[in-house]
Amino acid sequence: MKVQKVKYAIWAQDMERAIKFYQELFDGEPTLRTEVWSEVVVCGATIGIHADGEGKRTWTGLSFQLDDLREGIVRLQECGGALTREPVDTEEDPLHLAMCVDPEGNEFMMTQKRQR
Repeated sequence: MKVQKVKYAIWAQDMERAIKFYQELFDGEPTLRTEVWSEVVVCGATIGIHADGEGKRTWTGLSFQLDDLREGIVRLQECGGALTREPVDTEEDPLHLAMCVDPEGNEFMMTQKRQR
């Protein structure tokens, strides 16, 4: 047996809105589109999007490490997402983690490697 692909599944009420969000925010590449299941590849990882989501807030466990978290936060909001917790930037603990939610209610993290 050989594993061919690892996918992480999330839910969406509006499939096209979900695809567009991950495509625009993370330069994702849609590789499959159906009414029930679609896939977007982000940095080599496949996000499977299942229809019939209820739009409720759901923690996904997804984390996207960025080279510029501040830019990512701006793009998040431009693409229709939101922060669920403002990141903290102090001398002792530089900005490195933002808690986010996509337009479908899927919660995820955006991170930046600490510069210590």
